[in-house]
Amino acid sequence: MSGNFLFAGSDLAAVRTSVSMIRPTRRAFCVAASATLLQQGTQSQTRAATHPDVAAIDRERILEGAARSLATPISPLTAQPAPRTPGTPHDFYSEPEETPGAFTAHRDAIYMLGVTVADLTAAFVVSSDSKYAARAVEHLRAWFLLPETRMIPSLQFAQRVQNATTGRPEGVLDGLPLAEVARSLAFLASSGAVTPEELGSLRKWFLDYFVWLNESRTAGLARDMKDHHGSSWLFQAAACADANVAGLTSDDVSLSALRHRFKTVTIRAQMNGNGIFPREVATPTPFRNALLNLDLLTLACELLTTRFDNPWEYELQDGPGLRAAIAYHFPFMRSPASWPYPADIAHFKDLPGRRISLLLAGRAYLQPPYTDLWKSLVPLPRTAAPELLRSIPVAQPLLWATKAKPPLSRIQP
Repeated sequence: MSGNFLFAGSDLAAVRTSVSMIRPTRRAFCVAASATLLQQGTQSQTRAATHPDVAAIDRERILEGAARSLATPISPLTAQPAPRTPGTPHDFYSEPEETPGAFTAHRDAIYMLGVTVADLTAAFVVSSDSKYAARAVEHLRAWFLLPETRMIPSLQFAQRVQNATTGRPEGVLDGLPLAEVARSLAFLASSGAVTPEELGSLRKWFLDYFVWLNESRTAGLARDMKDHHGSSWLFQAAACADANVAGLTSDDVSLSALRHRFKTVTIRAQMNGNGIFPREVATPTPFRNALLNLDLLTLACELLTTRFDNPWEYELQDGPGLRAAIAYHFPFMRSPASWPYPADIAHFKDLPGRRISLLLAGRAYLQPPYTDLWKSLVPLPRTAAPELLRSIPVAQPLLWATKAKPPLSRIQP
């Protein structure tokens, strides 16, 4: 038989039979195509349900907040002298609230800064009106750039008790609003209200704060706490690192280190096999602290996620991941009366508020019930008790559900 033939006799018949078996009929092809289109349509519907238009949903609230924030006076730390600080007028200083006559003006000022900058930045995003960006940048200049008023990038004297030389690790929580300020930089970069030189200096301030978070003994103790204090450290560090990313986030050494810590330390230290936060439910305000911790972990996870590494899906071999934590807490956010632990000693009936964890987890896990509940919950009013407001870690969900376009200076060739 000629070598030009690959098949002969029964071999050729077998091949023809195999081909006829795998070649789909017109009917089978149409059924398969219809199933594929149906699946794609279902996936599109699910994505639409889990990625709500936050700008449209929150537009009225954003603009109302921005109207107030346009009139908010610029009040950096140097405008509020701390009589008992061992530092300079440029050092952040606070004292525990249980201390008689506790100094909390700096803590309150940094909270107001975070709300103000977030309000104005979000208003710029939804309206493209440069007046909002311009006012936000005025606050940033006073707080972080002008030599006579800028804050030193550290919380070394936060939550200081009498006669101590430094603050306490719990004081790192006072800096939580700085994370949303750092997030705002990416959106303000394209506004024309900030020069490239100013933007570089602002990012440098947050880079210096990141260094303090990683090198200070006080911050290191906060990092190692197994509750919302440790989560606050992680979120702030991730926000500062993200504000200084050059190139792909997956290539950033700082974010990679934080991602590794989230997987190998944070998840194991924070929750048990059911997704419960044992340290939080043992406090006098278990519901508030548990929800705060869940918000912080989801925010950090959002910052640490890349196309190549998704911490949302990470689970311990012998335990849960973030998916279990959100699944455990979801029913109680829907119905706080079903909370199985003691009610908080104060403001339990005012919770949960609109939680960023529901929005971010709904998007990450494609779970419409999470985003539906986020939309149905009422945000805490700005007149709520200060301790409640401080348990909501970000003021503007839009800034966390939207990606800012990087300025040209950050795009690598």
